[in-house]
Amino acid sequence: MSEVVINIEGVDHIDFFGVNHSKLKLVKKAFPKLRISARGSQVKAIGSAKEIRLLEDKMATMMQYLDRYGKLTERKIENILAGKQEINGDISQYAEDALVYGPSGLVVKAKTPNQKRMVELGSKNDILFAIGPAGTGKTYTAVALAVKALKEKVIRKIILTRPAVEAGENLGFLPGDLKEKIDPYLRPLYDALDDMIPFEKLEYLMNNRTIEIAPLAFMRGRTLDKAFVILDEAQNATDMQLKMFLTRLGPSAKCIVTGDLTQIDLPKNQQSGLIKALRVLKNVKGIGTVMLDAQDVIRHNLVKEIIKAYGKEDEIKSGKENA
Repeated sequence: MSEVVINIEGVDHIDFFGVNHSKLKLVKKAFPKLRISARGSQVKAIGSAKEIRLLEDKMATMMQYLDRYGKLTERKIENILAGKQEINGDISQYAEDALVYGPSGLVVKAKTPNQKRMVELGSKNDILFAIGPAGTGKTYTAVALAVKALKEKVIRKIILTRPAVEAGENLGFLPGDLKEKIDPYLRPLYDALDDMIPFEKLEYLMNNRTIEIAPLAFMRGRTLDKAFVILDEAQNATDMQLKMFLTRLGPSAKCIVTGDLTQIDLPKNQQSGLIKALRVLKNVKGIGTVMLDAQDVIRHNLVKEIIKAYGKEDEIKSGKENA
């Protein structure tokens, strides 16, 4: 009779064991001759040395698959236990510069020079401004960096926020509860998270507030520490709102502020706080700025041309106003 303790540190326990240990039960079923138990980041097995060696091999493969692709379904576990899953067989999607592996092996990584610069500056600075037109991947890349930091346990939670400017931060007239009122404004953040975290895991992380999504007005009075904070659509934040947000950061926080200066929806008598922040903070050490442009657009090819066309129109209009 042999006994072994298998350490699974480095992978998420919920991802690996499943809710209510549903995935661990599959392993136990595949090894009926072993007594298998789990506590924290350790799996204990008692039985024959031959069976234990096989269990160690299977669990190592499961951990490798989860680390590589970011998701370990019960079907994948069954295939691995049955010897049908060769994770080294086709790893064409695997890349060293991958930020996150989403459901079904989706590889999330920076695809353009300025997105790669976002990743570089994000690692060197605690606050990063990512400015550019729609479709340049600034929000998507920011969320990927946050999810990566969470998976690597660099931070303890992710906080995603944006100003609900279309309703003037007054959402009372919309139908439904608070979450239903806020969701339409935060949909792009949900869409990015859906690509990077399996549905059940995402639901769990949001329910226990490891991932928190809220409108900008809800940040007042808080101290955001040991968190990766993203302010999206910052061009629609006023000067006071943006200053309030930036001064919420705790000593162990990371922050990315994204915005599109060509799509300011504030009333005409209000200037975007993002414009002032970029000017006032440009020489502050620890704050980085990356400017994305039409070359970074990863949507439909026509989106690049649309952005260029509107840019030319704005230049002509600006020239006439200054004449």
